Amino acid sequence: MSDLRTGKLPIPPESGSLKRSAARDALSELKARIGKSVLGQDHLVESMLIGLLANGNLLIESLPGLAKTRAVKTLAKNLAADLSRVQFTPDLLPSDVTGAEIYVQTEKGGQFQFQKGPIFANLVLADEINRAPAKVQSALLEAMEERQVTVAGKTYKMPDLFMVLATENPIEQEGTYPLPEAQLDRFLMHVVITYPDEATEGEIIKLNRAENAQAPKDHATEPAAVPQQAIFDARAEIDNLFVSDLALKYMVDVIYATRFPGRYGEPLSKWIQIGASPRGSLALDRCARARAWLDAQEFVTPDHVRAVVHDCLRHRLILSYEAVSQGVTADQVIDKITELVAAA
Repeated sequence: MSDLRTGKLPIPPESGSLKRSAARDALSELKARIGKSVLGQDHLVESMLIGLLANGNLLIESLPGLAKTRAVKTLAKNLAADLSRVQFTPDLLPSDVTGAEIYVQTEKGGQFQFQKGPIFANLVLADEINRAPAKVQSALLEAMEERQVTVAGKTYKMPDLFMVLATENPIEQEGTYPLPEAQLDRFLMHVVITYPDEATEGEIIKLNRAENAQAPKDHATEPAAVPQQAIFDARAEIDNLFVSDLALKYMVDVIYATRFPGRYGEPLSKWIQIGASPRGSLALDRCARARAWLDAQEFVTPDHVRAVVHDCLRHRLILSYEAVSQGVTADQVIDKITELVAAA
């Protein structure tokens, strides 16, 4: 039997590195362009691309000033996609997000027409999502899960390319409304980003100086944006990636370790109160395949699973009181799971 620890899986004879394709070249170009503008946040850039390829939504958590908004704006600028930014505040209303019916005068007389809200865009930046109350947060649920919005009994479809990128600040507590577990579960990944290193910090300062010193750009000389079709073509290639039964079993075992931690003894059995839902399994599979595609591989290995497992599961685990009181984090729990779950 093949050993998943080494990634030696039973693969088709012709398998190996993926052949070069227009979609791969386009995504590589997109990643390179974002990387030139967003320094020191490679994980965030890769996570946004995985979210696009896996057709999911991202929750991005970091301290202020770590280029969350800049990264999303740069993604929208270099991808042929519309961007809407919604600043979530305590006085925001659901209709401020989804839109509402307004009464207008037409040639046929007065009638109600639906005025679309900012949710109807390719990329939706929900800035500081935890500053709005639950009623407003729930306005995103249908769009995130069903890719549609229902207002006054009528259903309106979202664009084919659609992703919500929500941000939150972990140190803000007063005047915030923590996202309920049901909504957290609808995010494909929960991405946590940290400070850049010393060398990158200096490069950020230099980049900011250069941008401030530049003359107004001639938009005619800027490179064309990557077309949306490149994302759809890449998704089709990802659907054809090979996932062996052993690789699938490894993903399932990781998920079941969160649900039945007692199988692995202490301390895992004392740390987890509620494990990941089937959405966690689906997220792990979709993101691992997207990660493998970005690595130009035709099959998924345990390394691909482990590369995305923290982002896919950290927001889906409910830790016990004992774990919280001991200062144990979800990331530490996931580290223990990947240590204990055999990949063979």
